[in-house]
Amino acid sequence: MERSIAMPRRDVDVRCRARPSRATAYCKYVFCQIMTHGRKLARVMFPHGRPISLAMLLLAGLSAGHAFAAEKPLWELGVGMSALSFPDYRGSDESSLYFLPFPYVVYRGTFLKADKDGIRGAFFDSDRVELNVSVGASVPVKSDDNSARQGMPDLQPTVEFGPSLDLTLWRNHDRRYKLDLRLPVRAAVTVMGGVDYAGWEFSPRLALDIDDVAGLAGWNLGLLAGPMYGSERSHDYFYSVAPQYATAERPVFDADAGYAGSQFLVSVSKRYSKIWLGAFARWDSLDGAVFADSPLVKRENYFAAGVGIAWILRESTTLVEEED
Repeated sequence: MERSIAMPRRDVDVRCRARPSRATAYCKYVFCQIMTHGRKLARVMFPHGRPISLAMLLLAGLSAGHAFAAEKPLWELGVGMSALSFPDYRGSDESSLYFLPFPYVVYRGTFLKADKDGIRGAFFDSDRVELNVSVGASVPVKSDDNSARQGMPDLQPTVEFGPSLDLTLWRNHDRRYKLDLRLPVRAAVTVMGGVDYAGWEFSPRLALDIDDVAGLAGWNLGLLAGPMYGSERSHDYFYSVAPQYATAERPVFDADAGYAGSQFLVSVSKRYSKIWLGAFARWDSLDGAVFADSPLVKRENYFAAGVGIAWILRESTTLVEEED
């Protein structure tokens, strides 16, 4: 998912996650929006799983640039619209389509920056190590609307927040190709019906960003892949079945901490003078996850996807030098 956008998961990686594929920041924002502004427009059956993280996952690559210093506005503001399809929760076989608005925000300050790589500060005197902010969110789920959860408590929306240590492992001389290792750790809390701690998640990722992919000026490609790990409390929230909610088809289950599956994301984007375009597709696998045997897990593999467009409405008259 230029390089900007202040957006957002729980699977909606509304990694503002600092530096996920170029779209990660966007994905995260979108997820947060789903929790409060999203309108469920259609319910369809897909082999998906819980809300996309982030982010893993929404429009992931912001528009591109070359590896040289250029003068750009100190800030840019705009609005956008996205269309997303993803599951009620990871492991669910029921998915929903959402149309969601989002703000487009870019800030190129000396210490603080908000752009394609998320929200970050200059904590290290190095262009290969960054400490960023990672944000995510999950959507609310009414159990009466989900066949696997009927009779159980509704899933409240959650917001995730934490640091991400991002390391540049390799890049070519003009920085059109860059390989990062991203190490986000996020704690989650519910945001409706009271604020309650909902566990933590660690999702190390390898991210490859390619500017001007295949020689197409301004088109960017982002590839993101990695495992996910979660606390017992996090997995319990989504996958445990207490005795009072057990049925013949839904036996008691107690989720443990540990491996939570893996994710693979591909995103493309392009920035025009006043318009940003982005799209993503994500493959999610729960094969081998510690909660894979939960009766609430109906699909171990699924796709999620989304597209978005943003219009840049205002720009600062102050220009600053930025290295793409």
